[in-house]
Amino acid sequence: MLTHFQYKSLYKNADIPGWLISFYFNKQQYRGIYHQNGKIEWTGATPDSEDIQQLEKQIHELMLYHVYE
Repeated sequence: MLTHFQYKSLYKNADIPGWLISFYFNKQQYRGIYHQNGKIEWTGATPDSEDIQQLEKQIHELMLYHVYE
């Protein structure tokens, strides 16, 4: 389970889509850029390949809840 999820707009104009995200998973911090189409561009450590699909699903659900609702 990911914890301490945070996001902020990439741009000063918050209407332009694109967000910096960060969170902890298995006691490791991960950072990335969440694009409008749901693609995540990892900017630091990349999660293990077996965890990426699960994490991307959780991040997408969090972004839908926080940004698009």
